[in-house]
Amino acid sequence: MKEQTEVGKLKEGRYVVVDDEPSKILSISVSKPGKHGAAKARIDVMGIFDGVKRSIVQPVSAKTYVPIVERKSAQVLSISGTTAQMMDMKEFTNFEIEIPPEKQDTIETGKELMYIESMGKRKLD
Repeated sequence: MKEQTEVGKLKEGRYVVVDDEPSKILSISVSKPGKHGAAKARIDVMGIFDGVKRSIVQPVSAKTYVPIVERKSAQVLSISGTTAQMMDMKEFTNFEIEIPPEKQDTIETGKELMYIESMGKRKLD
């Protein structure tokens, strides 16, 4: 899910959708308005799920989308290689999630973990 807002209302540390990818805002710099133009904002972001750095330049009054990012908890049901089957603790839905290499040793069956969900994608927190 995503909602619409103005570029001028965005802040560092929040989220924005760039190239259909929910991204965290790293920095925002706003230029002064010119004689015939509007102020422009340069926004540097990093994708939440793919880790790719991107930047966009838009007028401050332009509309953009902000993703709804939720932090949820789930229990590990089983582990198969680099994939874990998990069950959401509130909705009791089952899903599979990729385990990052740095967390491979700490994840075990029956453990409760936090994960991030936005726009139909999931990632361990």
